[in-house]
Amino acid sequence: MNSQEIREAFIDFFVERDHELRPSASLIPTDPTLLLTAAGMVPFKPYFLGEEDPPWDRAVSVQKCVRTVDIDIIGTTKRHLSFFEMLGNFSFGDYFKEKAIPYAHEFVAEVLGLDEDRLWYTVHETDDEAAEIWVDGVGIAPDRVQRGGNDNFWQMGVPGPCGPSSEIFYDKGEEFGDPGGPIGGDEDRYVEIWNLVFMQNIQDEPYQVVGDLPAKNIDTGMGLDRIAAVMQEVPSVFDIDTTREVLRTAERYTKLEYGANESADVSLRILADHGRAVTFLIGDGVVPSNDGRGYVLRRVLRRAVRHAWQYGGEGLVIPKLAETTIDLMGAAYPALVEKKDFILDAVTREEEKFRRTLESGHQLLDEALTEEVSELEGETAFKLHDTYGFPIDLTREIAEERGVAVDVSGFDTAMEEQRARARAAWKGSDVADAAEVHRAVLDEYGLSDFVGYDYETSDGVVLAIVHNGEQVQTAEKGQKVEIFLDKTPFYAESGGQVGDTGRMTTETGEVFVADTQHVIQGLHGHEGKVTSGQISVGQPVTSAIDSPRREAIRKSHTGTHVLHWAIRDVVGDHANQAGSLVEPGRIRFDFSHFSQLGDEELASIEGEINQRLIDNTSVTTTVTSKEEAQAMGALAFFGDKYGEVVRVVKVGDYSTEFCGGTHTSTSGQVGPLLLVSEGSVGSNLRRIEALTGAAAYEQVVAMRGALDSTGSLLRSTPMEVPARVEALLERVSGLEDQLEAIASSRRSDLAAELAASADIVAGSTLVTANVGDMGGNELRQLALGVRDRLDGASLVVLGARDGEKGALVALASKDLVERGVSAGDLLAGPARELGGGGSRDPELAQAGGPKGEAIDAALDAVRVDSEAKLAEA
Repeated sequence: MNSQEIREAFIDFFVERDHELRPSASLIPTDPTLLLTAAGMVPFKPYFLGEEDPPWDRAVSVQKCVRTVDIDIIGTTKRHLSFFEMLGNFSFGDYFKEKAIPYAHEFVAEVLGLDEDRLWYTVHETDDEAAEIWVDGVGIAPDRVQRGGNDNFWQMGVPGPCGPSSEIFYDKGEEFGDPGGPIGGDEDRYVEIWNLVFMQNIQDEPYQVVGDLPAKNIDTGMGLDRIAAVMQEVPSVFDIDTTREVLRTAERYTKLEYGANESADVSLRILADHGRAVTFLIGDGVVPSNDGRGYVLRRVLRRAVRHAWQYGGEGLVIPKLAETTIDLMGAAYPALVEKKDFILDAVTREEEKFRRTLESGHQLLDEALTEEVSELEGETAFKLHDTYGFPIDLTREIAEERGVAVDVSGFDTAMEEQRARARAAWKGSDVADAAEVHRAVLDEYGLSDFVGYDYETSDGVVLAIVHNGEQVQTAEKGQKVEIFLDKTPFYAESGGQVGDTGRMTTETGEVFVADTQHVIQGLHGHEGKVTSGQISVGQPVTSAIDSPRREAIRKSHTGTHVLHWAIRDVVGDHANQAGSLVEPGRIRFDFSHFSQLGDEELASIEGEINQRLIDNTSVTTTVTSKEEAQAMGALAFFGDKYGEVVRVVKVGDYSTEFCGGTHTSTSGQVGPLLLVSEGSVGSNLRRIEALTGAAAYEQVVAMRGALDSTGSLLRSTPMEVPARVEALLERVSGLEDQLEAIASSRRSDLAAELAASADIVAGSTLVTANVGDMGGNELRQLALGVRDRLDGASLVVLGARDGEKGALVALASKDLVERGVSAGDLLAGPARELGGGGSRDPELAQAGGPKGEAIDAALDAVRVDSEAKLAEA
C-alpha cells in the first residue's frame, strides 16, 4: 500500500465506526503554550482538558506534525523524522480502552493484514486493565504483551493532559537485531507503529500527575511514515514513497549514493527530512526568524544547507528539495501547490543569505578547530554568533563531528555580558515594588469594571491612589499619581492600542489622566497629575475620556484591521501580524514577510484599503465563545491568551479578528488611509507606517502644497511636474557628461605633462606630484592616465587638496609588485601625516585625511620612501 492508500484505509475504517473526519490543522497551533503542532491530539487539547465542549464524541484525522526536540538525532537513525504525518482516532468521553484496543487490533490485523506473529504489544506497568483486554478480549498470547515504565506513559513535556498508553510494535525480523520483544529487544528490530493513549490524567510537569481529567478520553497516534515502511517492506522511513524521491533529489545534488557511506547517508537523510519539514512549515505560514517557531524553521533549514554545502553541489539545494516535496505531497495537501511559488521564493532567499554566513563563519571555525584543542572556547563560539550570525547549535554540531566539545557556559556568559551592557543604560522605577503595590490593590478591590465600549463618561469611586510607589489617602495639586477606580471608561493600553487620556473630577479637585495601563491584566491604572485641589480615596468621581482623541484612535484601529486584511490579500496569508501601535491618526504595523514590498504591492495595498473604506461597510462587534469565534474564521495571534469568552471585530465580510480594542461603527468613518513608509525591523519582519483620518488628509494637503510650489518654480501645472523634472534631469545629465568630457580632456593633458616629467630611479620610472585641488575619484583617474603613458616598471604617486582634506593615490606596476614594492605600504606613513589612513592594495592604493595643509609634507615623505624602495627592488 502506498501512503495515500494507507491514509484512505485508516479514515474509512474509523468513519465507518461513527468518527467525525477532521482535516489536518495548521502546523501553527492556536494554543499559545505550543510553538508547533507536534502531535495529532494538539487540535483537540481543549476538549481533553474540558475547557470546551467537543462538537462530536469521536473524531479521526491525519495530522501533519513537526517535532524538533530530538533534532540532533535526525539522520543518525532510520526511524526518526522531524516532519511526519500522524494517523489518529479520538474519543471525547465516549469509548475508552474496551473499544480502542479492539479497534486497533482489527485495523492492523484485518485491514492492513499484518502477520500477527510479528506483532507485539506493551502496556504501562500499572495498567492491568489494558493487559487483560489485549489477552482476554482480543486473544493475544500473554507473552506478547509486555509491561513498560515511562515509555508507556504519554505526556507532551508541558502542563496538560496525560495518561498511560499501550503501544503496538512490528518485528522486522532477526536480521535487524536481537530478539526479546520491544522491551529488552533491539529497537531497530521492533518498530513502534501505533500508540494508544488512555488520556485520563492531568499533569503540572512531566510525569507529575495532579489529578484526573473531567472525562476519560482516547488519543491514538500511528505514524504514517513508519507504517508505510512496514507495508511497503522497505528498511526505513527514508525508503517509503513519500521520502525516497526527496532523498534521490539530495543524491543528485550532492553526487552521493545512498548506502555507500554511513557519514554521507546521515547527511542525505537530514536533507530528505529537513527538506520536507521546511516545505510544510513555510506552507503553513511560518517565516524564518530569530525566535519562536521562526527560529525552529531557520535552524532546520540551516542544518540541511550546512550538510549539503560540505559536499559541494551546484546552485541551491533547499528549493530543489521543496519542489520535490510539493510534487509528492501536493495531492494530499493542495495548499502546498497553491503556495509553491511563495515557498520556493522564501527558501531561496533564506538559503542564499545563510550560504554567505557559512562562507565567512566557517573559515574562522575551521581555524579554531584545526588547532589541537579538546574544547572550543566560549568566546570564539560567541564571536561566531555575534559577528558572523553563526548559530550556537550549528557550531556545536560541527565541533562535535570533529570530536571537539564547545564551552557552552562560556558562550552563555559572553551572551549575558552583552545583554548586561545593553541593559546598563536603562534606569527606571523599581518594578518589583510597583508590582507589589498593584497586587495589593487587586487583592483588596478586584479587577476594574471597564465601561468604555459603551460610555465615554462614567461615575465611580476612587478605590486607591498610588504616589511615589506607595498607596496614599490623599493627593495634592501638582503631585503625579496612579489612580484606581471601581468603574472606568478609560481604555487601558493593550492589543497595540494606546491608553486613553482625559480627566477625573471630584468635589475637591481634578486630575488630568495622561495614560491608562493594565498594571495587571484587567486592573486599570490611570496615570496622571492632580491639576487643582486635592483628590482622596473613597470620593465619588466623574471620569471623562478625551473623546476626539478616542475617535481618532478608533479610526486608526479599524484602519489597522483593514490594513492587515489588505497586506494578506496582496502578499499572502503568511503575512501575520507581529505587533502594532494604534495611535490617534497613526498606525505602525509589523508583519512577517521575507522581502521588501515593491511600489506596485504598496500601491495595491493602499488602493484596496481605501476602496474598502469608501464602500463604508459596517463594523460589528460580537462577544462569543472562542470555539464559535474560530468557526467564524476569526484571526487569532500567537502569544495572545484568550479566555472562553472572546470579542470578535468584523469589518464587512472580509476582515474578522479577535480584538478587544475600540472601533468605528462603519469603515467609512476611518476616512482616508495613507501609507507613509515600509521597511525592515528584523529578520523576515517588515513594518508599515500609515496615517488615518484627519492626519492622512493633512498629509495629502501638505503634499499637494509642496507639489503646487514645485510646479510654480518649474512654471508648470502640478500634473506636469514629473515630466518637467524628468526633462530637467536629462538636461542636467547631459551637462554633467559635457563637464566630464572637458575634465577628462584636462586630465589627459595633465597626465601627459606628468608622464613627461617622470624621473628614473634605479631603472624604474617614478612620478610624484601635487596636482592642486581635485577630488579623490578624479585623482585616481589622473593617476591611471599617467601610468598608461609609462613603459616598463613604474610607480606613480599623486597628491591633491579636496576641500579641507588631503588625498593621495599610488599606483605600482605589476613587475614592481612582484619585486616587493607595495603601493599600500608606501602610503601608510604619509596617510598618518594627513591624520587619516588608506587602503593596503599593493597595486593601487588610496589614502586621505582631514589635514589637507600637510599634503606637501606627505608627498615629500612618500617620495623619499619610494626612491628607497625602488633602489632595493
